[in-house]
Amino acid sequence: MQLTKRSLLKTTLAVLALSLGQPVLAQDKPVIASVVFQGDQFMKSLQQGIKEGAEAGGAEVLEINIDGDQAKEAEAIDTYISRGVSAIVIAPLSATNSAGALKRAKEAGIVVVALNGGLEDGSIVAATFSTANSDLGKTSGIEAAAYITANLAGSAKVGILGFSSLLPEQSGQRTGGFKEAAAVGTTIEVVSEQDAWLPEKAVTVATDMMTAHPEINVIFAANEGGTVGAMQAVRNAGRAGQVAVFGVDGSEQLAKGLMAGDNVLQAVTAQSPVEMGRMGAEAALKVLKGEAVEAQTTVPTLPLTRRDPAAVEAFLATLK
Repeated sequence: MQLTKRSLLKTTLAVLALSLGQPVLAQDKPVIASVVFQGDQFMKSLQQGIKEGAEAGGAEVLEINIDGDQAKEAEAIDTYISRGVSAIVIAPLSATNSAGALKRAKEAGIVVVALNGGLEDGSIVAATFSTANSDLGKTSGIEAAAYITANLAGSAKVGILGFSSLLPEQSGQRTGGFKEAAAVGTTIEVVSEQDAWLPEKAVTVATDMMTAHPEINVIFAANEGGTVGAMQAVRNAGRAGQVAVFGVDGSEQLAKGLMAGDNVLQAVTAQSPVEMGRMGAEAALKVLKGEAVEAQTTVPTLPLTRRDPAAVEAFLATLK
């Protein structure tokens, strides 16, 4: 039997672990490490999909949420390298800054599959599954343009909640896509654009934004937490029916917001995180078996609007 770099690494680690009295990963089935960068509904659903896909293929799953910490992500990846996992299925925190640790994983013989955006250096990953961030913004922007035309005489003052200090690439693509699509056939002016991606922070920022700019009549939030916070801020300010909220991501709370009678949340663009995670785990297992996989798979956006309650109900059913 040919002794590969990977088998040598696993043998060395096993001997070292036994000598230190540490548990050794089972070698009779593949082990997939599932890595996400925050604990919102989207990332939880992503890990759910990874787990389902991995376990259906007979793999063991290790999970971690690195809470937006780049150093913690690198540490987790290095730990998984040391433990000799078979594959890492990851939603990278950064398309660029996450590359170093993942390159080390690939060099150690670990299969790397990226979700939710991927890496700029595509040579590191065996496959990438993502929904284009610009499309997420554009789909919500299309709904905003229709709303502005029908309800605001074709002109709107817009406030935007992003997350550029956390993930500048993703935030910029989502907000840019929204601005582009919302301006088609309308006149929009972005009067305030700030970061707020967690609900509590977004309530405060959106409230202050509306206080400083009472002319705002549309708010776009680029992620789930920002959308939840913007929706609540409008309600707290007593401006339901005056300020319309559009967002990105899908969750039970946002779906219920679309069905609420207050007319605040108008539309969100969801992804399919469970399916994305499942596809990522399945691809990793195929690569481990020597099978070919597509290098890049685009998962379509899922528009959810107040105008289509049946679709919102169907989405809610998938979360149960």
